[in-house]
Amino acid sequence: MKNKTKHLLGIEYLDKEDIEQYLDTAESLEEVSARDIKKVPTLRGKTIVTLFLEPSTRTKTSFELAAKRLSADTLAINKEASAFKKGESLKDTAKTLKAYKVDAIILRHKASGSAKFLSNHTDASIINAGDGCHEHPTQALLDAYTIKKKFGRIKDLNIAIIGDIAHSRVARSNIFCLTKLGANVKVIAPPTLMPVDIEKLPVKVAYS
Repeated sequence: MKNKTKHLLGIEYLDKEDIEQYLDTAESLEEVSARDIKKVPTLRGKTIVTLFLEPSTRTKTSFELAAKRLSADTLAINKEASAFKKGESLKDTAKTLKAYKVDAIILRHKASGSAKFLSNHTDASIINAGDGCHEHPTQALLDAYTIKKKFGRIKDLNIAIIGDIAHSRVARSNIFCLTKLGANVKVIAPPTLMPVDIEKLPVKVAYS
């Protein structure tokens, strides 16, 4: 697939056509998981780093499995077994990985904006696997894909997101993703669990 940008930093930065292209590509690759030999050469010769500096099981495993099924070479870095334990900065790590000439870095980090920061210090493509309370774009794309498979469409669906909206990067990415695809989205939460910028987001608001 051809994208306007080589990074996936957040759904906020994508338009409707970008999102639909991700969903169409996912659909075309889904059947790979049903094969006896779950392997295609799509990313053969590419090196992908999973840089997870926050605890993760499902997201990290999903990315590593997807990379292997697409025939990429993978390198996993986690906080407890890396120089981050000794105080190395994200910028220092970016310089090291840049010297290795890796093709893509999948980052999870506790700081909002860390994925965008990393994209400014490396030539590799950056995929945001969750940055603080900012965004988790790949989870939102998966949610949208699941909804589309279930209902056959997303446009004009009425969708409610209920809970801690303020601290949920998934909720924020889903708001951007689902509204750009034409859904009517309402967020429901107590005032203390609503983002301070909720009035600027393209959703209806109900306080519980």
